[in-house]
Amino acid sequence: MSQMEHTGFWQAVAEFAFMRQALAAAIIVGGLCSVLSVYVVLRRMAFIGNGISHAAFGGIALGLLLFGSDATSSLATSLVTAAFCLAVAVAIGLVSQHERLSPDSAIGIFFAFSMALGVFLVGLRKLYTADLMTYLFGSILAVTRDDLILMTALAALIMGFVALSYKELIYYSFDPHMAWASGLSATFFHYALLTMLALTIVASVKVVGVVLVSAFLVIPGATARLICVRFGTMMAVAVVFGILSAFLGLYTSHLWNVPTGATIVITQFLGFGVAWLVAAKRD
Repeated sequence: MSQMEHTGFWQAVAEFAFMRQALAAAIIVGGLCSVLSVYVVLRRMAFIGNGISHAAFGGIALGLLLFGSDATSSLATSLVTAAFCLAVAVAIGLVSQHERLSPDSAIGIFFAFSMALGVFLVGLRKLYTADLMTYLFGSILAVTRDDLILMTALAALIMGFVALSYKELIYYSFDPHMAWASGLSATFFHYALLTMLALTIVASVKVVGVVLVSAFLVIPGATARLICVRFGTMMAVAVVFGILSAFLGLYTSHLWNVPTGATIVITQFLGFGVAWLVAAKRD
């Protein structure tokens, strides 16, 4: 960072490959999380997203225990994390179907178990190194080419499903009971959203970390919800807001030499505050 401290942002992007990778990662994650955030807000799944994002800690710790923390094992760790997050997402969906157990109770149970498992596995590894802190709080400058390939692949997979199921997802998001009455499988789309949340979290965790990724999955959609009525407009505004805030956060963090993930989330919060004031004045 010492060399970059005296280098302008765009000059750093031109000179350093890791800055170009960081910028690409910010755009991919900002756009992807924003798309999912609209469904999260409409379906009131913020707590589920928070639970799955923190569950990723268990998967990361397991991956690091199995494969270590060298650059060649980053992809393997990400794949283990993806499998773990998917398992937790499905488990939350299954357990929450019990009539005596509310969904928030199921989320809280798996949230606590996954975090505890992560701490336990970290203890077995006997190392508390910077790589784990990177996963907890994010380090966009540490994004590798392999990480970027994984992000792009997951983003393409998720966006492809969203595009193919666009109308059905709208129907399910606004009125799942009518969707079921019309022949759509509400159960399928519920688990599909859980799966997409899990994969999005895996794609995003290197950028903003386990602790902050849940904000990425809520704030863009909530901001767009305040100022938009039509679904298509809401989606477009959320994506533009997510990408712009990710870029501004990266730019500001470079300018002030502060943590990027936290700076992006603060930028999103400030944008949400402006949108809330505009919406309050309009109403």
